[in-house]
Amino acid sequence: MLKKGFILNKIGQGLLHIVFWCCVLLFFTYFFGVGSNNFRDTLMYSVFLMPITIALTYVSIYKLIPDYLITKRYFHFVLYSVYTLIISAYLVMVSMFFSLIYISNFEYKDMNPITRNILFVMTGIYLITFVVSAFKLMKLNVLASKKNKALETKILKTQLKLKEQELNYLKMQIHPHFLFNTLNTMYGFALKKAEETPEMILKLSNLLDYLLYQVDKPFVSLKDEINHIEDYISLEKMRFNETLNVTFIKNITSEPVEIAPMLFVPFVENSFKHGLIHNGILNIEITLQTNPDSILFKIKNSASNTQNYSEGIGLENIQKRLELVYPEQYDLKIESDESQFKVALFINLKTHLNGK
Repeated sequence: MLKKGFILNKIGQGLLHIVFWCCVLLFFTYFFGVGSNNFRDTLMYSVFLMPITIALTYVSIYKLIPDYLITKRYFHFVLYSVYTLIISAYLVMVSMFFSLIYISNFEYKDMNPITRNILFVMTGIYLITFVVSAFKLMKLNVLASKKNKALETKILKTQLKLKEQELNYLKMQIHPHFLFNTLNTMYGFALKKAEETPEMILKLSNLLDYLLYQVDKPFVSLKDEINHIEDYISLEKMRFNETLNVTFIKNITSEPVEIAPMLFVPFVENSFKHGLIHNGILNIEITLQTNPDSILFKIKNSASNTQNYSEGIGLENIQKRLELVYPEQYDLKIESDESQFKVALFINLKTHLNGK
């Protein structure tokens, strides 16, 4: 089937070339017939010029342009073009002798007025060659443009796929760490046969639902993310009992806001993991302010300046995700002193939405 289509395509191209050169022959007959009433002699002379014109044109579009001009081998292009010009000029001179000898019977005055001037003859031939060559260049440029566009699209798709794979990898790093902490807490409650165990299982069920069905989405509603954080805090409160004091202040816009899933959880996890109990209490304060154009998330916890807060995957993970999801659209500040560890994350949602 493909072979048949290829053959039909070539036949179509051949017929198109034949029709084109027939039109050129008519043009030559009209062009060289100016000032002459002898149609037969003009047609004969035009037919004699056709092989010269065809050869010159095909050499130009199938050899000089694709092999030397397009490949930027300009020296060879100029050199071989000069050779072609010399040979074609010689053949034009031969055509003029043909007109003088065989058509005009050595009578110079009987020659077609235009065929006496080599410049007019060469103008007719090179006009055809120039037009066809210009069309060939335009066609090659269009094909090159399509190839470049296809290549750019392929590169962009590959980059997007790599970006998605990296994001999925970063998300998967969060899950085991988070689930390990939660299950470890639940195990301790189960050993004690505590009454809070069913509630913990319910909270964990909600968290797993979020992790399994929501976190793979590129964006989730801010409300779902807040519910996820609150479930996490509830589980940690059960683990810490009276030694935990968490304040979660929310100033949320009424308009729907979407963010990348699990964006704030690593900071919350980090505050519990590295937070230091002062006077029998681990203090954690979370603030979330949003409007349709931006999000400001702050968290601080009691800590010690001797601790290494760069441990684990949390902070490094979230910085990589921010670079991938919100490039040049966020501001992350991390500070620590002798008693507190502070994080402030600002995200410009307006810029992000306009850039999507």
